[in-house]
Amino acid sequence: MSVRLTVLSQIEVVADQQEKKLAPLSDDLVLIESGLDSLCFALLVAKLEDTLGYDPFTESDDVNFPVTLGEFVRLYEDAAA
Repeated sequence: MSVRLTVLSQIEVVADQQEKKLAPLSDDLVLIESGLDSLCFALLVAKLEDTLGYDPFTESDDVNFPVTLGEFVRLYEDAAA
């Protein structure tokens, strides 16, 4: 499974577990408008670290925090390279 599909899948898992209604997932979706709250994002990052084996937020001191879903996915894709 690609990094992108893994991220999108885990977003759906977290939303379901936390009983959150997700906005339609697209690259230009602003993360704060996604339907997920801060707890959901913390859970998502932890699940992605377990699944992918890395956390791009802790692996570098020079992380620009993503604003959109596309930027969030690219952060993980770039960290995998």
